[in-house]
Amino acid sequence: MALFSFNRHQDEIPKNKQIQDIELSKISPSQFQPRRQFSEDSINELAQTLDKEGLLQPIVIREVDEGDKYEIIAGERRFRAAKSLHWDKIPAIVNNMDDDQAASLALIENLQRENLNPIDEAHAYTNLMKLNNLSQTELAKNMGKSQSYVANKLRLLKLTPKVQSYLVSGEITARHGRALLNLSEKDQGRVVDEILKNNLNVKDTEAIARDVDGYFTKKEKEKTEEKRRVVNRIPKDLKVQINTIKQAVKLAKDSGIKVKVSENKDPDDYKITIELKRK
Repeated sequence: MALFSFNRHQDEIPKNKQIQDIELSKISPSQFQPRRQFSEDSINELAQTLDKEGLLQPIVIREVDEGDKYEIIAGERRFRAAKSLHWDKIPAIVNNMDDDQAASLALIENLQRENLNPIDEAHAYTNLMKLNNLSQTELAKNMGKSQSYVANKLRLLKLTPKVQSYLVSGEITARHGRALLNLSEKDQGRVVDEILKNNLNVKDTEAIARDVDGYFTKKEKEKTEEKRRVVNRIPKDLKVQINTIKQAVKLAKDSGIKVKVSENKDPDDYKITIELKRK
């Protein structure tokens, strides 16, 4: 089954409905918009262009309430930019479509015209396949993409919500995400934390993913050894005094006194703070 085509349906629009000036107050965003986030900087830049040059391409809308209300099919960024300029009306093509047609066109318009983040793009491909009953191969052919490209995008939806959120924000790349696909939920979280903490590239990420248990065992061992080195640097006589204080705290707790203890183990500036609280 062929995908819903923007150009084909634009040609079918009656001449008397090609372009109309529609009040912005009567237009609402599409319920099928695949983009979950809009960049304010991008909207502001587009608004500056509209203010200087006007709208070069009308938005596409459909009637939803007997001609009194409309829903955007394509062009939400243009709509938002025009709204920020306090325009009263905006040039629009009114094209009556059912939900499946409107959803398909909204998805295709965004995939072809917008740089969607990898997760929104993957959701868009999933929805297009469902709406048009397409296989991955058929979808890829219709979109002018390779089957492996589409498959790799769809695989990202198997990542944990935490990892997906960093793909959405752009803090990690799709290649980082694919390197984590075979890891457990816990290990995906641990590795993505390492990526962000140490600004790891894809090659480093792939190396960690191949030996994730060994990597974190080594890291934990190094951390334990560092703690041991810090403790060993504390003078012996001070250790005795610290242990005496801790025994006194234990006795206080055993007698029912509420005690809060915080300890700074820096050997050069050791501190132990004790707070006694009334019941």
